[in-house]
Amino acid sequence: MAPRTRHAGTDWLATCAPDPAFVRRRWAGAQLAPIPVGRSWLVAETTLTRTMDAMERVGSDRLGPVLVHPEADLAWWLVPLDGDQELADVGVLTIRTEPWTLLCPPAHEYLNGCGWLENPDGSGRLTDPAALGAAFGPGGPLRLPVSEFV
Repeated sequence: MAPRTRHAGTDWLATCAPDPAFVRRRWAGAQLAPIPVGRSWLVAETTLTRTMDAMERVGSDRLGPVLVHPEADLAWWLVPLDGDQELADVGVLTIRTEPWTLLCPPAHEYLNGCGWLENPDGSGRLTDPAALGAAFGPGGPLRLPVSEFV
């Protein structure tokens, strides 16, 4: 049996995979671990730039884990399994469902260009899809002026 990590968020992430021991071995080898989407959460993907603007609008009480890859300008928000319904019409978000896999570092580390902007805390808390949709939807930080369309 693999030794238990010292971080509740890292432990929680490992349990989201079908083989937690495999995930821990990958992390012990300084590698990202593949965690399939659709078991414990879905992923809302967007740019890191948009994410930085939206995080404040979502609010800390509705914010779950957010993984980022700064060099690629990408961010992945972990949302509940039914979050795809709430976020389907948000054009700047790509909702990742099964069989997509998120390559994750441990909750407390930056690894291979990826790190957690908002760490998993071990509680299983995910980003509220309604708050996320509002942050990215009409009236959100990405609203373009009419002059952009004329």
